[in-house]
Amino acid sequence: MPVSRRIRLATLLTALTAGATGVFAVAYGEGLTSGSGSGSGADSGAPGQVRQAAAPPPSTTGGSVLQIVAHPDDDLFFMNPDLSRSLLSGRKVTTTYLTSGEADGKNEAVGAPFHDPAQPADRAHYAEARQNGIRSAYAQMATGDRTSAWKRTVIPTAGGGWAEQDVLVAKPQINLVWMQLTEARTIADDRPESLRGLWNGQVAALPSLLTSGTPVKQTFTYTKDQVIQAITGILEQYQPTTIRMQDPTPGRYAKDGKITDHQDHMYGARFVQVATERYADVTARPHFSVQNYLGYANSALPHSLDPETVEAKVNYLKTYAWLDGTDYCGSPYGCGDRKVAPRPTGHNWAQSIRYSRGDETSWLTEGVGGRLWAFSVLDGRMAYWTRTGPQAQWAGPELLPGSGIDPGATAARLPDGRIAVFGTRTTPGTRPEDYRRDVVYAVQGAPDGPFGPWQLLGTPEGSDAAGTSDLGGPAVIAGADGRLAVYVRDAQHTLRVREQQTPGGVFGPWQKLGGQDLQGDPVAVTDAAGRRHVYAATSTSVLAWIQQTPGGPLQGPAATDLPATTGPVSAVPEGDGVRLYFRRPDSGTVRSVLITAGGPKPVVSHVAEAGGRAGYGAVSVAGRLLTGRADTGTISTTGLGGAPAWTESQMLYAGAPASILDAAGATTTAVLGLDAELHVTTTLPDIADLNRVSRTIWRPAVNRP
Repeated sequence: MPVSRRIRLATLLTALTAGATGVFAVAYGEGLTSGSGSGSGADSGAPGQVRQAAAPPPSTTGGSVLQIVAHPDDDLFFMNPDLSRSLLSGRKVTTTYLTSGEADGKNEAVGAPFHDPAQPADRAHYAEARQNGIRSAYAQMATGDRTSAWKRTVIPTAGGGWAEQDVLVAKPQINLVWMQLTEARTIADDRPESLRGLWNGQVAALPSLLTSGTPVKQTFTYTKDQVIQAITGILEQYQPTTIRMQDPTPGRYAKDGKITDHQDHMYGARFVQVATERYADVTARPHFSVQNYLGYANSALPHSLDPETVEAKVNYLKTYAWLDGTDYCGSPYGCGDRKVAPRPTGHNWAQSIRYSRGDETSWLTEGVGGRLWAFSVLDGRMAYWTRTGPQAQWAGPELLPGSGIDPGATAARLPDGRIAVFGTRTTPGTRPEDYRRDVVYAVQGAPDGPFGPWQLLGTPEGSDAAGTSDLGGPAVIAGADGRLAVYVRDAQHTLRVREQQTPGGVFGPWQKLGGQDLQGDPVAVTDAAGRRHVYAATSTSVLAWIQQTPGGPLQGPAATDLPATTGPVSAVPEGDGVRLYFRRPDSGTVRSVLITAGGPKPVVSHVAEAGGRAGYGAVSVAGRLLTGRADTGTISTTGLGGAPAWTESQMLYAGAPASILDAAGATTTAVLGLDAELHVTTTLPDIADLNRVSRTIWRPAVNRP
C-alpha cells in the first residue's frame, strides 16, 4: 500500500475509533463551515443577545452491529470490508455463527503443502480449528495482533440450549457467539439433518455439533421454533441498530435448478428473518435496520472492490486459513481452516461485496411546497421522515403499519403532489410452501396527508420453490396522467412490469419485457421530453428499454455496448436524455454516460470518469453533487466535473444514499447510519465553487437528546 494512503487511512481510522461522542470536522483536517458550531453547547453571544442553540455535532459512526451467518468464514468472504471497518469504528460488533461448519471433519485441502491423506476425519476437531481461525482474524482486524486474547464462556439461549460467547479482552465490545448446530455438509444436496431439513419439516429437531475446545460441554437439540427463539434471544441480548444477514432468496441456476448459494446460507437467513420479525415486537429496544449480503453469486460477477481493499481483505482470510502453519494458538488441531489455504480468495468471492437488497437511491422525494420525504425500513416496517422547508427541522421517524417489509424503498411523486412509497414484503407463512415475497405500495390520500394501507401488487413468480422468491426491488415511474408503472427483475433475471390501467385505478397483470442475466434492481426515469427510460445491469454490460416518443411503447431490451459495471446503476435526466452512473470493476471509480433515444439502438456517449477514486455500492446524484462510499467505506461526496476525489466523513452507513435538488438549487442528501438514524447534508447553490464540496458536513436529521 502506498505510504500516502497508509497515512490517510490511519487518519480516518483514528477519527472512526473516536465513536459517536467525538467532535470532528470532515476528514483530513478540514474545518467546520463558518457558524456551524461544534455541538458543545449554546452560543453565548454578546450581552443582551438571545442565546441560540448550536448545530448538532457532525455525524460519526454510531450504533451497534450484529451479524448472523451460517458458517465460520461467511462473514470474512461476504461481509468484508464492512466488517473490518465496523470493528475499527469503536462500535459494538457481534457475530453469531449458526452452525459449527464441521464439513467432512478434515482440516486439509487437496494440493501440497495442504494435503495430508493420513489425516482422520474428526468433525469436532476441524470445527475447533475454524473457530481458532475466526478468533485470530477478528483479533487481527480489531487490534492488529492475531494472538490477542479472548475470554470464552457459556451462555444459555432462549431456545433451551447453550452457546459459546467469546469476548475480545483488548476490545470487549467485540463478541463472537457460537450456536454450534450441525451443518448440511453439502452445498446443494438434500440432507434432512440440516437447517433446510429443519425449516422444511424433514426432521423434527437438529442436534448440536460441539467443537472439541468449546466450554459448552452438554449437547442439545433444537426444533424449528427453538432455533428462532435462540436467535431472537441473541437479538434481545445485544439490541443491535444494524443487523447483517445473508440472502434468504438467492435464486436458482437455470441449468439444473440448484440454489445459487449454499443451502445453509439461504435457510439460515430465513431463520434469522423470522427471528428479526419476532424481535421487532419487543418494546424496550432501539430501532434497527437490516442489510442482506450476496453470497456465492459474486463468483460470476465483476469484482466490486479495488486492489488495495482486496489485499487487506485477503490478508484477513489468510490468517483465518492459517497460511503460515505456525502453532501460535496452542491448539493441537490447528489455528485455522486449511481448506481455505490453497485459495484464500475463495471462488472469486474475496474481490467483491454486494448487497442483495436495499441498494435503491430513489427513497428521497419532494412533495408539495418543497416538503421533503425520506423513506427507509426500520424494524421491518416502512419509516418516513419529513422536512417542511429548507429552513425547517426534520421530523420522524414515523412507521407505517404493517410488518415484514424488506430492506429498500422507492418513492414516487404523483402529478397531484401525493407521495407513493414502494417496496417488497416477505410473508414467511406457517408452512414452508407459504413463504413468498410480494411488491407492495402505500399512497397518500391527499398531498401532505396520511398514507393509506399497504396495497398488494403480488409477484410475477409462480411459487417460492420455483425461484426461491428471488425478486428485485421495484423501480417506479408516475406518468403525466398519474398512472403508475412498476418494473422489477424476476427470478429468471428478466424484466417485468405491472401498470395501472387508469390513474389511481387497478393494475393490469405482470407483463414480460425480456432481457436476460439481469443483476440487482432496475432503474426507471423520465427524460425532459417525457420519454421513459428503464435500465438494468447484466454481468457484462447494461440493457436499455426506452420510449421513442412520450406515451409510445417501451422498446427493448436494447444493447448499450457499455463495459461491465459492478452494479447498481443510477439514472438522472440530463438534457435530451438520461445520464447513467456506475462503478468500474476492480476500481470503484464512478463512471457516467449520457444515453438518448435514437431508434432501435440508443445513442450512448463515451464513458467518462465522474469522480471519486474508489469505493463500492450505489451512488446518488443531484445537481453537481455525487454521493456514495469512498474506499474507506464512509459516506462521502464529490463534485461533478472537477473534484478529483471523495471528501470523506467519519460515518459508516447501511443501504444507499439518496439526493434531491430543490427549486432554489440546493442539494439535500440523506443516508441511514449504522445507528438506524437518518443523517443529512445540504449543499447550497454556490456548488459551482467545487471547493465547497470539501466542507460538506453530515449531521443527524433529528437531533436526539
